[in-house]
Amino acid sequence: MFSKAQIKYIQSLQHKKYRQKFGQFVAEGDKIVQELLQGSYGVKAVYATKAWLEAHGNVTGIEVLEVDEAGLKQISSLSTPNQAVALVDIPTLPPPVLKGNITLALEAIRDPGNMGTIIRIADWFGIRQIICSPDCVDAYNAKTIQATMGSIMRVPVIEMELPALLKTPGQIASYAATLYGHNIVDTKKLSEGIILIGNESRGLSEEIVQLSSHQITIPRIGQAESLNAAVATGIICGRLLI
Repeated sequence: MFSKAQIKYIQSLQHKKYRQKFGQFVAEGDKIVQELLQGSYGVKAVYATKAWLEAHGNVTGIEVLEVDEAGLKQISSLSTPNQAVALVDIPTLPPPVLKGNITLALEAIRDPGNMGTIIRIADWFGIRQIICSPDCVDAYNAKTIQATMGSIMRVPVIEMELPALLKTPGQIASYAATLYGHNIVDTKKLSEGIILIGNESRGLSEEIVQLSSHQITIPRIGQAESLNAAVATGIICGRLLI
């Protein structure tokens, strides 16, 4: 079973400041733990039930601790704990490469489910990087990690001030998703550029909209006031990248 020190440490990683301090995060769930073990991510430990360990063969080269469901509940941040939890190193990421790439840039996305889904969308459309403003929900939040369904391993998420990004000399084109921009139906397919997605309720700030080189919108036919940020991201990517 867990020691008190282990429980305290793993629980501390539910908070961004401690994830940043120690350079580790917690991933929960059968699929995500399997993918992490099969990939090149730095998994340091796996805590799982006897049934999970027997079903997935020998896990070697890292710390493995068999725990019961009560033990997993002590370290889980989810209301219904999974059968497996992994302790993983946060990767050191290089600066983003904007030239020749499609980049998603997110401002103040607060919901971990939305963030995780956007990371999955980026993975689906082959987007190689996401840039998040510092006030976005952390990409290594346990609920975000679970919502990515493994895509976090393939899509680097870099925290950066968006005004600085958009003010870079010789910057490539940027496309701000707004309610009053150019119809995406009439927008040419992109092979390079920054797609800007804003907060779930407020959208993009006026500063970011003004700094962008283009404004785009999804045409509205019905009466809905707005679209979910992740849904909007999927529609925009589907229209502009395929």
